[in-house]
Amino acid sequence: MSTRQDGVPAPTVRSRDELIAWIAAGSKPASAWRIGTEHEKFLFTTDTLRPVPYEGKQGVRALMEGLIAHFGWEPILENGTIIALKRPDGEKGGTVSLEPGGQFELSGAPVGTIHETGAETREHLEQVLAVGRPLRIGFLGVGFSPNWTLAETPRMPKQRYQVMTRYMPMVGKRGLDMMYRTCTIQVNLDFAGEADMVKKFRVSLALQPVVTAMFACSPFTEGKPNGFLSYRSEVWRDTDKARTGMLPFVFEPGMSFERYVDYALAVPMYFVYRGGRYIDTAGAAFGDFLAGRLPQLPGEFPTQDDWSDHLTTLFPEVRMKRFLEMRGADGGRWRRICAVPALWTGLLYDPTALDAAWDLVKDWSAPERQGLRDQVPRMALRTPFRRTTVLELARQALAIARSGLGRRACRNAKGEDERIFLEPVSAILHDGLTPADEILLRYERDWGRRTDPLFADYAF
Repeated sequence: MSTRQDGVPAPTVRSRDELIAWIAAGSKPASAWRIGTEHEKFLFTTDTLRPVPYEGKQGVRALMEGLIAHFGWEPILENGTIIALKRPDGEKGGTVSLEPGGQFELSGAPVGTIHETGAETREHLEQVLAVGRPLRIGFLGVGFSPNWTLAETPRMPKQRYQVMTRYMPMVGKRGLDMMYRTCTIQVNLDFAGEADMVKKFRVSLALQPVVTAMFACSPFTEGKPNGFLSYRSEVWRDTDKARTGMLPFVFEPGMSFERYVDYALAVPMYFVYRGGRYIDTAGAAFGDFLAGRLPQLPGEFPTQDDWSDHLTTLFPEVRMKRFLEMRGADGGRWRRICAVPALWTGLLYDPTALDAAWDLVKDWSAPERQGLRDQVPRMALRTPFRRTTVLELARQALAIARSGLGRRACRNAKGEDERIFLEPVSAILHDGLTPADEILLRYERDWGRRTDPLFADYAF
């Protein structure tokens, strides 16, 4: 989740047209398209397998201080508390941030190829492991906290999370689970203009449940199987229906930047950031803010940063800011961190592949898309669809992505193109077993129906 910093005041916005123009300004020529990857990991104490608190010698703050001391990261502070890290000006490396329950996230820099994503991910993991080992902190890549209750999960000292924690139980039963007990891998991709955005938005929304199935990796809750393969995805189904879901309007005639702005304006606000603090505006309408009628800031108008903040509080399966964000994959081990952006890049960044992907999904109805979304958390690749299954859809999507990456022909020093990063997906679809299926097999066969071995066998 994004971390706000004080800086040069952003321009004030006074009209809906300015909000539309702000998003549309993200359009880029294909030569300037980039790939951004965000991945979250659960922190645990390697000696006790307990969650890691913020304070203390074995805490999250100590971990971040170690990254500052040993690898030159710079702190981002909120009321004197370290809540995130950034690279010094001019250096690549993205941002390290904290999710509500201490999930440790790298928001990667926008890069040109999946090879760069791989290098960035490898460097990040090497750094956090080097600092974490002497602190006895481990890092686990799965989609849902496998052992800890919500009550025993620590809470990070970020003001925006306090607002969300108060509001979430008012609008869904699983919002706090989403905040404190889930991890994901997300991918940010660019568009050339409105028509390209619409096509990519439709393809990625339709295929998002298929990708959720491929990377399903959250079968445990509080030490026992929960009956789902992607419980993280199931949690999102009862979080806040006003700001989540499959967005049927994206597939309707007239989809545009303007239509998305109208959707965003209809979603209630969470907060406004002013002077280093978050003002609770939960439930208020951004349209009232735009008209100078926000009760908490009467007569004041929003800035471009306020609009950007509001867009980050929308959580559909695909989210638009000045790029499209794919949000369907569970957290996973390091090779899957690179496989998720490789799959989406292959599908969306090659024109022939994008056409083929659209041909695959264009006649799916809204009930069919929603049916996939509803069934995939429990059944994953075994979910039925028409006369076939999601496994077959996933194999078709993989073939399209593979061809797209092949035509991109982005090679590393060994002459290998980006298709090498699809190998984990190929293995999953060859056997028809998701990471969650594999974990459940180990739970029954090797681990004596205990989840503790997961922290040894699946940690980074």
